Amino acid sequence: MTAVTDSSSTAPTRSALLPAAGLPLVYFAFAHACLGLACAALVLRPDIPGAFVLHPRMAAIVHLVTLGWISGSILGAFYIVGPLALRLPMRPGLLDRIVFVVFGAGVILLVERFWTGTYHGIAWPALLVIIAILHVAVRAWAGLARAVVPWPVKLHVALSFANMLAASVLGLIVGLNRAYGWYAWPPLSAAWAHAHLAAIGWAVMMVVGIGYRLIPMILPSAMPTRSTLAVSAVLLEAGVLVLAVALLRQSAWAIAGGLLIVGGFASFATQVHAMVGHRLPPPAALPRPDWATRQTHVALASVLIAAPVGLSLLLPIPGSWIGRLAWIYGTFGLIGFLAQIVTGIQGRLLPMHAWYRAFEAGGLQPPTQSAHVLASQALSKYTCITWGIGVPVLAAGLAAQVHAIIATGAAVLLAGVILNLAQGVHIVRTAQRAIADRS
Repeated sequence: MTAVTDSSSTAPTRSALLPAAGLPLVYFAFAHACLGLACAALVLRPDIPGAFVLHPRMAAIVHLVTLGWISGSILGAFYIVGPLALRLPMRPGLLDRIVFVVFGAGVILLVERFWTGTYHGIAWPALLVIIAILHVAVRAWAGLARAVVPWPVKLHVALSFANMLAASVLGLIVGLNRAYGWYAWPPLSAAWAHAHLAAIGWAVMMVVGIGYRLIPMILPSAMPTRSTLAVSAVLLEAGVLVLAVALLRQSAWAIAGGLLIVGGFASFATQVHAMVGHRLPPPAALPRPDWATRQTHVALASVLIAAPVGLSLLLPIPGSWIGRLAWIYGTFGLIGFLAQIVTGIQGRLLPMHAWYRAFEAGGLQPPTQSAHVLASQALSKYTCITWGIGVPVLAAGLAAQVHAIIATGAAVLLAGVILNLAQGVHIVRTAQRAIADRS
């Protein structure tokens, strides 16, 4: 849907920069279902992971997390953060809703193909996912050209979508190569190349880029506009490309790629530190403690574990330790950092989204309730606690291959997913009651 613009200017109108109504919530609901299913599978069948990281059924569970939860949440969130943080119109039309169905069908079918080990059948499901991401990417790229935000932020977001499309195509080739043997790529190295291009190039790049706009809104602090914000994009992009190619070629350059990626994280941390040093007085209604923000802190702390473990996997280490370290790296990197930071960001985005829905329903008049009072403090607190416990327990169980510990960690995380879903329902209902009271 083309954004409505002022007759005297090419700038989008205020109504065009309101977040989408139902589409982000549908994406979030689907994402919760995927993550919940992944956790439930490990609760019921803690023997699935085994000692080998990326066998077919574990690949199915991993894609429930990466495509279903992380990518589904990012796509849904972009219909909120695009207008609010990037000044980029993302009002959805019928095509956007069809694209969601295409995305959901692609994820479900792709997971089924992995679960049954039918790699030769992944082409069509993967193409459905690629089409859906391409649609949102094209809207984002077109809007970024006119968005009034610092160019380094635009660079992060534009690269993020490009990397996800590249990762999707590479994943399709890697999967089909398992069935047809076109290239002499070691299966595990090829899978790691695809995984890092998606996790770092897509998810991390997007989190960092959007973080430069969302973090000042959340703290609050002055919006950074420095050109040095681009350093993290350059380092992350160079690092993930070097790492992916080196893994495919089994080259020693992989360690250089890993160090560049760490440098990208360090650059981001430096910029965040500067934001914290220029904090503004917080809103009076902001709850204390702010559990959603604390959860993002816990997620960021997981990087301090995942990064050195990941780098160690690029060095010659005893074979008996490779599997254990891989599980620790994957759990803290994928679940502890990326999956959990999505949860923390949702904890701040959903109240903002609900407030703006009430704002639009009230004829663009501000609601009497602050966005900061829409969430349940208890649900936020226990969501943060369950994730904080579940991630290290799951990592310990997978590293030690103890089924009871795996099931316990997955069960605690499943509780966190349910609590987070309940929080979303609570926020939507609270906002709807506020809208009804006004009318």
